[in-house]
Amino acid sequence: MTNRERIVATLRGEKTDRVPFGVGLGFWPWGETLQRWQRESGLKDLDLAGHFGYDPDFRVVPVEYGPWPHCPAAVIREDAEFIVSTEFRGMTWRNRRDGHSMPEFIAHPIKSADDWRRYRDERLQPHLEQRLARLDEFAAQMAALDAPVQLGCFPWGVFGTARDLLGAEEILIGFYTQPELIRDIMATYTKLWLSLFEPVAAAVRVDHIHIWEDMAGRQGSLISMTMVEDFMMPHYDRIAEFAKRHGIPLISVDSDGRVDELVPVMMRHGVNAYLPFEVQAGSDIEEFRRLYPRLGIIGGLDKNALADEAPPAAMHRELDRAARLLEHGGYIPGCDHLIPPNVPWKKWCDFLGQLRRLTGA
Repeated sequence: MTNRERIVATLRGEKTDRVPFGVGLGFWPWGETLQRWQRESGLKDLDLAGHFGYDPDFRVVPVEYGPWPHCPAAVIREDAEFIVSTEFRGMTWRNRRDGHSMPEFIAHPIKSADDWRRYRDERLQPHLEQRLARLDEFAAQMAALDAPVQLGCFPWGVFGTARDLLGAEEILIGFYTQPELIRDIMATYTKLWLSLFEPVAAAVRVDHIHIWEDMAGRQGSLISMTMVEDFMMPHYDRIAEFAKRHGIPLISVDSDGRVDELVPVMMRHGVNAYLPFEVQAGSDIEEFRRLYPRLGIIGGLDKNALADEAPPAAMHRELDRAARLLEHGGYIPGCDHLIPPNVPWKKWCDFLGQLRRLTGA
């Protein structure tokens, strides 16, 4: 069985020769974590995939999914600790100079319907030749690489992209005050993506469509399931129809937070894999497996169980959880997000060694 076949079959709950190892977000560190591991391991040029023997993960088709041409990127101000800048989607954000933080969003490009119409008309036209300029090169690379192919990636999602354009508070209020603006943003982007997907599917075998949403917190979804069905799911239906027509076996969604309500709704509209099942938000992958036996699950192991202060029993609890999920199938084990800097190198090596044995890699 090839690596590509193995990953797809695993997430579809089919029989495989072994479980994929090192696939997914939960095998990768934050930048500060990597620096710590380099110090503690003594390996300045630490290559995690090579060092631990990760299987080749999904390869994302290099497509321009957002504004084209890009919005101008520029530094607005900076000091010894922070840089305030604009980025290619038009957002203004503040980042730590060392990169060891999540960005603080200061301003968003869409503040009115007029802003949106201008943004849409100037930057969201197909321009297929430019947006797909690297497709032929990518297709040639994939012909020689045993890795599954993915359309869609961070930061592109039906809700997620609209939220980034408007801002979190603004979109939540906008569902009531400017619903047609939000509908048009979601429809425009979905139409653009599908226009890009068609020539990609003609040039390379696609295994996976990924939708990034990040639309939940500890309390659950940021919007009601009625709104999810009304605003979002017609676009999921279009994506699912495209996947069915082109024989694409996987559609996944990435959302942090508590996703109990979101998962069954999205499954009814074609989603068959989900990640990363954030433990500290209350996600329990064993409960999801019980409720949805056919759902492909990626991640869901508590990264905090590997922290400096966590007892050894915490790590073994997560490994036992993984073993039970692996026995059922349809599961690629990994942590529930990027690995934070409070995880020491020695614990990470121990954890991966035991997880590797569980997968049979």
